Amino acid sequence: MLGASQVAQRVGGMSPAKACLLLSLPMVVLFWVGLQGQGGFTLGLQALVAPSFENVDELLLYYAWWPRLSIALLAGGGLGLAGVLMQQVLRNPLASPTTLGVASGANLALMTATLLAPGLLVAGREWVALLGGALAVGLVFLLSWRRGLAPIVVVLAGLVVNLYLGALSTALLLFNHEALSGLLIWGAGSLAQNGWDGVAILWPRLAISCVAAWFLLRPLAVLELDDASAKSLGVSLTYLRFAGMGLAVFITGSIVSVVGIIGFIGLAAPNIVRMAGARRLGPRLIWSTLLGAVLLATTDLLLQQFGGMVAAFIPTGAITGALGAPLLMWLIPRLKLQGDQPPKGAGVFAHRHPAPSRLAAGLILALLGATLLGLLVGQGVDGWYLLSPDNWNVMQWRTPRVMAAAASGLMLAIAGTILQRLSANPMASPEVLGISGGCAIALILGIFLLPAPTNIMLIGVGTLGAFATLLVLVGINRKSGYLPERLLLTGVAVSALFDAVRSVMLAGGDPRGQQVIAWLAGSTYYVDITNAVVVGGIAAVLALITLPFTRWLDILPLGAPTAKALGVTLNRARLALLLLVALLTACATLVVGPLSFIGLLAPHMARLVGFSRAGQHLLGAALIGMLLMVLADWVGRQIIFPYEIPAGLVASLIGGAYFMWGLRRL
Repeated sequence: MLGASQVAQRVGGMSPAKACLLLSLPMVVLFWVGLQGQGGFTLGLQALVAPSFENVDELLLYYAWWPRLSIALLAGGGLGLAGVLMQQVLRNPLASPTTLGVASGANLALMTATLLAPGLLVAGREWVALLGGALAVGLVFLLSWRRGLAPIVVVLAGLVVNLYLGALSTALLLFNHEALSGLLIWGAGSLAQNGWDGVAILWPRLAISCVAAWFLLRPLAVLELDDASAKSLGVSLTYLRFAGMGLAVFITGSIVSVVGIIGFIGLAAPNIVRMAGARRLGPRLIWSTLLGAVLLATTDLLLQQFGGMVAAFIPTGAITGALGAPLLMWLIPRLKLQGDQPPKGAGVFAHRHPAPSRLAAGLILALLGATLLGLLVGQGVDGWYLLSPDNWNVMQWRTPRVMAAAASGLMLAIAGTILQRLSANPMASPEVLGISGGCAIALILGIFLLPAPTNIMLIGVGTLGAFATLLVLVGINRKSGYLPERLLLTGVAVSALFDAVRSVMLAGGDPRGQQVIAWLAGSTYYVDITNAVVVGGIAAVLALITLPFTRWLDILPLGAPTAKALGVTLNRARLALLLLVALLTACATLVVGPLSFIGLLAPHMARLVGFSRAGQHLLGAALIGMLLMVLADWVGRQIIFPYEIPAGLVASLIGGAYFMWGLRRL
């Protein structure tokens, strides 16, 4: 288990009061500078107490600046409080509204209600957000209940729920961009206000929540004990956990309904006060609430002060997410996980099929059938029809899409196989470890910052992003022996950073935003025959380059001592394989986006059906990856004809569901 005393040692002689005071100093300075820029402290105070409606500066202060500061303090304090409640209930210092998917669930619920039932928003946005957040955390609980809400399983469940809900949100945005464009800024966590309405909505709910938290203080303190000791005191742990989580979800839903998703305040504030020495629940509740308010207000004041230097609009929630990701990366090596043991090794890949060549032949036939299905079967104005192969007017559009889907499935499957064998972790993949997210960050920056980016330039930029992410993974996890749990937690942090960059880019109002949304969803719609041939050629070359590494991939899962005894230079082998993974991920992500889950699904399925040796595992995963992507592309084109769902999005929905099923079986 993760305990409060296992997170980090107390920082020097720092106390929670000193930590809050120290971190409040930048807020005070920025507060003073901000008021000076608005006309001075006296004018600002007068505008708050008795504004003159004939003075434009006082009106701006009264209706915009002061409400924004108030909402930042309220939202930050509420998220700090919610974070403490979640961490106490789950005994997990990595629990927070963002890492458990609560904020994403609330956001998706509000988007869905905006499109399908806008009347529900009139009754109260916070109730819609509360329902979405409750369903999200309920799904996290369902996925991790069999393991007794083990901290690492809860965090992994939160990761996959976040990714899954993000894929659904992307689908809604893709088909309803005009209707939901206004929600992009709000959903990214914008604190901009044009009156006191948000404050009036939020403060009573947070006040009630603080009172409820105070009444739950003594019962929740029992959760510091283990389950057996708590039950011996006559405490119903189930009801107590639901009460604590219900209150945390209500707080989060109320905040999301007013200001959108604010990342990582609920993670940072409780952990900082714990490191400063606040061990008991009461002090942690008080100091985390105060520190959360200080952190969010400081971030927002800093953004207001320097945000004008950047042409694009930057939401506050995205900045807190970008700052929180490094914090999570810093915490990961300092966590003591139950069962900190090296990967199990070759036993992970021990199941063997008696006739792998016959199984591979069956997969080849299935892939051929899926290819013919994608090329020849479709719908038109008169319903379903079978296309003649010589009808080039239609084939010239379908052929490149099928080729690109197959090539991307091949590359992601090989990348996932290398990662799973390199780490001896069947849950590793470019998507789950954050490599696709790091690649996507670089690609988005390349699209927006390079004057006229070509595909070759974007492949190079994406490879650098993926390789940089891999270096971060290696740096954080090298000392622990690449434990699967720590690798996956690092992926959570990188994915959070990707979400922050994506939010900034999409909230800026740039006309390229729609193109980025389509690309993130993984559409093959824009691939022409030339690009398809290039992508297919790259995939074939990279697949051939992988073949000489099969000996390493057979030996590395046996463990470092065995690999060294057999003459493998570990650092050189890992570096070469990671560079290959980066190149494969970049090329595939450029075609089908960062969230397809094929890199997880294909190697895992290949292992389950009996491809155990490295060469067989690579071949089986490659065939399954191509098969899944070709089918996903065809299903996406036909399921809601004449509209279509991008292949990467279809694959992510299937792969995400498979990942959840895998977590349930852990």
